[in-house]
Amino acid sequence: MNIRNFSIIAHIDHGKSTLADRMLQATGTIEVRKMRDQVLDSMDLERERGITIKMQPVSMNYRYNNENYLLNLIDTPGHIDFSYEVSRSLKAVEGAILLVDATQGVQAQTLTTLRLAQESKLHIIPVMSKIDSPLARTDEIAFEIAELLGVDPDGIHKVSGKTGEGVPELLEKIIRDIPAPAIAQEKLASKNNVRALIFDFEYSNHQGVILYVRVLEGSMVKNGDYLFVEAKERFISSEVGIFQPQKTPAQSIEDGQIGYIVTGVKQPGIARVGDTITLSKHPLSAFPGYLEPRPIVWASVYGETQDDFPNLRSALLRLKLSDSSLTFEEETSGSLGRGFRCGFLGMLHLEIITERLRREFDLELIVTAPSIHYKIIYKDGKSEVIYSPIYFPTQGNYLEVHEPWVNMQIITPTEYVSNIVQLLHAHEAEVGDSEVFGDKRLSMHIEMPLRELMRGFFDEIKSGSSGYASISYEIGEMRKADVTRLDIYVAEEIVPAFSRVVSQKRVAEEAEESVEKLHKILPAELFKVKIQAYVDGRIIASRSIGAQKKDVTGHLYGGDITRKMKLREKQKRGKKRMLAEGKVHIQHDTFMSMMKKD
Repeated sequence: MNIRNFSIIAHIDHGKSTLADRMLQATGTIEVRKMRDQVLDSMDLERERGITIKMQPVSMNYRYNNENYLLNLIDTPGHIDFSYEVSRSLKAVEGAILLVDATQGVQAQTLTTLRLAQESKLHIIPVMSKIDSPLARTDEIAFEIAELLGVDPDGIHKVSGKTGEGVPELLEKIIRDIPAPAIAQEKLASKNNVRALIFDFEYSNHQGVILYVRVLEGSMVKNGDYLFVEAKERFISSEVGIFQPQKTPAQSIEDGQIGYIVTGVKQPGIARVGDTITLSKHPLSAFPGYLEPRPIVWASVYGETQDDFPNLRSALLRLKLSDSSLTFEEETSGSLGRGFRCGFLGMLHLEIITERLRREFDLELIVTAPSIHYKIIYKDGKSEVIYSPIYFPTQGNYLEVHEPWVNMQIITPTEYVSNIVQLLHAHEAEVGDSEVFGDKRLSMHIEMPLRELMRGFFDEIKSGSSGYASISYEIGEMRKADVTRLDIYVAEEIVPAFSRVVSQKRVAEEAEESVEKLHKILPAELFKVKIQAYVDGRIIASRSIGAQKKDVTGHLYGGDITRKMKLREKQKRGKKRMLAEGKVHIQHDTFMSMMKKD
């Protein structure tokens, strides 16, 4: 069988999904009447935002030089948060299309995804998209790509995802240039040599876990008796098949193919991305060298009421079955009750997961301020890693704190460099080497605390560069940090959802901003409410919301003045009692408003 396995890798919004659409049309995989934009993006969120969130494989048949070829494409996300998804797909293919927008040129994320492909030793086909745009700079961008890869600019393939220009020629280039899967003769010698790599999976209420696999050797068949090598769990495959792009059952999926296996497994935790499937009676070793997802941002998620807790737990388990990079564990807060501490790949990943919880499971959520992990070294020499600000110790109880830094690359037009340098200084960044990149663009190498990256840095860079700068980053080393915990008290009771770890340099500014913002959005109660910011046991910012006023004597007409005085004294005693005993119920909208950056 003539097989070619490949991915499309690109910076976000460089036309990857549109190019995939034209490939599906050119190969006749989808009928014209069923065609729509972003056909491989199955989630509403993907289509609304115009981005790919979850990888999607598809098999296409194409005839070239009187021979039939099976082209297996894995469409990958483009945002930096989902680099893990890209790394998974690259383990299942032999080649990659490096797609660069002819109007924007090489971006920071282009370099990151290219490095992943090169580390996987894939054959790279450089392609320029959007050549039909009046803003296209084809000669200039071709030179950029050629300089990056060390190839001839004339060898850069040019396509238009809008019109389909150059797509048939690209399919032929894929067949000619990307190597077929290696099938060694010793694999054919024994029917017991069967292995498949799990690069993704999903969950069905009726079919259980459905594995997305690349067959490494042998063939996977219906009703086969298989084993998860790492999990050491057996299952019988009830169905196997390929993606066209909907799941299409087949008798088998062969060596070198990409397809799916219906396992019937409904317990969480058994299927795992990177595990290997093999025959249960003749097991082989696991396929090596697969990266585990590594959460870098944490946030606590609670239901609006405690009655929502079972539904929230069920929803997270369901999402975990379709997104293996999501991690969570149960935790309890004195004011918020029972919830879950969740780990995410980045801020966009956090936003996507919480939005899916609301849409797909109809949950109203309280989400705490996102945080990172810190390593605390105590005076007795012991150390502890904490993931929640509420567990950060007060000053004097520890020797030092270490936090993760990121190694970052920013590519920007030279006219915005001064704006960006000012932003970098405000975010405690260290600027390293810079180099001219292409025509009037600069590539800057930066090191910065991960904590500062989360403090609206992406939005500020976008604003400071009029949207022209691009960013990519990877987690670097742990460094000593000068930080402290900031707590917000409402009516003299701590609100854990508002606690966060901040820089000592900005603690007064952060405290004032938080207290002032809560003062504006928190509704008045029947008693006076104090809003206070505490750092290391002392108040550094405070505001008060006056009690709601009610004229308790308004209904009286005439009579003795002492009657009115008695009512007023009674009201005064009630307010004093409420001030001492009253509690403020913070509404869901208030939590969400506090989480959003102005």
